[in-house]
Amino acid sequence: MHGGDWVAEVFKAQGVEFIFTLSGGHISPILVGAKQRGIRVVDVRHEVNAVFAADAVGRLTGIPGVAVVTAGPGVTNTLTAVKNAQMAQSPLVLIGGAAATALQGRGALQDIEQLDLFKSVVKWSKSVRRVKDIVSTIERAFREALSGTPGPVFVELPIDTLYSKETTMPLYDQPAGKSLGSKFISRYLKWHVTRLFAGADDQKVGGKIHPQRPIGSASDVKRVAKKLQSAKRPMFLIGAQAVLDVKNADALAEAVERIGAPVFLSSMARGLLGKDHPLHMRHKRRDALKEADFVLLAGVPVDFRLDYGNHIRRASFYVSINLSETDLKKNRKPDIGVLGDPSRFLRDLAQEMSTDPRWEDWYNTLRGRHDARNADIAERALQPVKGVNPLYLCQEMESLSDKHTILVADGGDFVGTASYIVQPPGPLTWLDPGPFGTLGVGAGFALGAKLVNPDANVWIIYGDGSVGYSLMEFDTFHRHNTPVIALVGNDAGWTQIAREQVEILGDAVATELLHTDYHKAAIGFGGEGLRVDDPELVPETLEDAAKIAANGQPVLVNAIIGSTDFRKGSMSV
Repeated sequence: MHGGDWVAEVFKAQGVEFIFTLSGGHISPILVGAKQRGIRVVDVRHEVNAVFAADAVGRLTGIPGVAVVTAGPGVTNTLTAVKNAQMAQSPLVLIGGAAATALQGRGALQDIEQLDLFKSVVKWSKSVRRVKDIVSTIERAFREALSGTPGPVFVELPIDTLYSKETTMPLYDQPAGKSLGSKFISRYLKWHVTRLFAGADDQKVGGKIHPQRPIGSASDVKRVAKKLQSAKRPMFLIGAQAVLDVKNADALAEAVERIGAPVFLSSMARGLLGKDHPLHMRHKRRDALKEADFVLLAGVPVDFRLDYGNHIRRASFYVSINLSETDLKKNRKPDIGVLGDPSRFLRDLAQEMSTDPRWEDWYNTLRGRHDARNADIAERALQPVKGVNPLYLCQEMESLSDKHTILVADGGDFVGTASYIVQPPGPLTWLDPGPFGTLGVGAGFALGAKLVNPDANVWIIYGDGSVGYSLMEFDTFHRHNTPVIALVGNDAGWTQIAREQVEILGDAVATELLHTDYHKAAIGFGGEGLRVDDPELVPETLEDAAKIAANGQPVLVNAIIGSTDFRKGSMSV
């Protein structure tokens, strides 16, 4: 077995079904070894999308997603996606090729200091220097990615650790010359290659690695239950970290229902309670935080999205459950802070609730605001604009969403509008970048989601700015038979930025695009493309797109949308 085979053996033992890559000579043995073991190798058109796809797999399965990229530029191309995974706390293993061990630092092809580059964006990193260390290093990578606060890890595998000894020998087979220095170098290289492969066949692949994460104590659960039952205006805010325990997502939803407190959901937790659940409040969260006397954040950091804690009134009893000790106390110290798994804590809390508290007046207040906002949206959706009203477009998309739908959000202004209207149908049916706010996640996330859930209807909600980052992956969708549906809200501009820039600075510079024919590009990449600018044709166009995808072809709908003041005042920083 060569080094690539050993890497693939670990992948197989960890339950990896897909690896995402863009080919390169430094990593070829891994790709071939994986394919020979029944692991599907999915090659993309840009390495950043390999990592985005792996990120989605990690979020949706609980098993770290895997991306394998070639040395140098292949590795550097992944940096944005790796940082996004770090901030979203997604379990992910990135394997990077590298120059041969004895040639590093001597000007070899694509040789750079890769570990230094990744120090600030991964939980753990290591460069393998001997073949016998491959199994233990890759296994540790999976353990590190899963345990504690999940996140990305990076393993560098030099090319001479991956190919067979027979293939590698010519790299080091330097005939000894007559000079003492030449003889020394020749002997050193022979010693080096012998050491490189020594003990390689003595490795043993272990069993599947399971995450080790802290849990809250029974006393913490009792204290929170007591405070909650005495509260008059409680609210929960549940975030992505609460659904990291993928296998217990449904049990978490049942626990939240049993507790009975009004709930707001954010990021990957959107959809946890399904559509139109009576406990789920989708609108006016800031008002609720200002009035609540008990606020519980489950896997949610107090960052810019909560105005660094200023949205939570000082008189509230504030509880935070988080796997990250840093996030637990960030910007605002909780009255009860629990370093532990939010999903496990909420499930335990549901068991501890000895009474059936009713918060009807509070609930009616929140529901009244929620319903009023929905009515306002419905009225605004009827307003005529040049092209298609974006609110109406989102309403029509929402009407096509069913329990088999997965939604991928990639954009600014249009996606911000959609988030008020389009409801994920259940747990783990919404994918967005997370707190890094990265544009360009759409194609990679959709690719990973469709592979994990081949029977799902995977929709990418694109802005016309964000679609430019990954439109070429329609070629990947076509080649790998992953028929996703992309809906582009095309208003010919970077509207999220232009709203403020024009008003404050009086200049639209660098925010103007064109009503580009993105649908034609999708056709060129092997998919199908539709264009719609007439509101009356929106329902049938979206239905046609769904049918095209159901017949096995990826499709992009280029919707020419008009301007509204729905998101006036929304900040872009």
